[in-house]
Amino acid sequence: MTQNYSDAFLRGILSRTRRIAVVGVSMNEVRPSYYVARYLTLKGFDVVPVNPGHVGKVLFGKTVVGSLQEIEGEVDMVDIFRRSEHVPPIVEEALVRFPDLGTIWMQIGVINEAAAEVARARGVDVVMNRCPKIEYQRLFGELRMGGFNTGVISSKL
Repeated sequence: MTQNYSDAFLRGILSRTRRIAVVGVSMNEVRPSYYVARYLTLKGFDVVPVNPGHVGKVLFGKTVVGSLQEIEGEVDMVDIFRRSEHVPPIVEEALVRFPDLGTIWMQIGVINEAAAEVARARGVDVVMNRCPKIEYQRLFGELRMGGFNTGVISSKL
C-alpha cells in the first residue's frame, strides 16, 4: 500500500519537530538507522538513540537508552526502525510516555495501519513507509545539489 502525504504535511512535521527518539538505531555506520540519525543530528535535531542492545553506549554525543520510558523529557517525534509487526507496542508506549507527542514516523518498508489508527485517534500525525532524512533533503532543497529533480521550486542554490 502506497502512502500519499502532501509536501505541506511533511514539511509541517519536519519544521515543528525539534527532538526525535529513533527506535532501533544501530551503532553500525552502514545501517540506515545510523546514518539517518546522524544526518538528523547534523541538521540540528536533538536525536535520542533508543536500542536495548546498546544501552549506555554513546552515539552522536547522546547515551543510548533501552526504551522510550527511559527518555528524560518530551520528544516531538518517534522515528521507528523496526519491522512492521513490532510497531504496535512501540506506538502504545510512545502514546503513554509522551502525552504531547506530535508524530509517529515509520521508516521505509514499515507499515502498520492498526498502530497508525491508534495514534491518529489520539491526535498524533502518522507517516509510514517514508524516511525523514530523504523527505528533509527533498523538501528543503538538498537533493537538488545531487542533481535530483525534487519537484520543489526554490531560489536556494
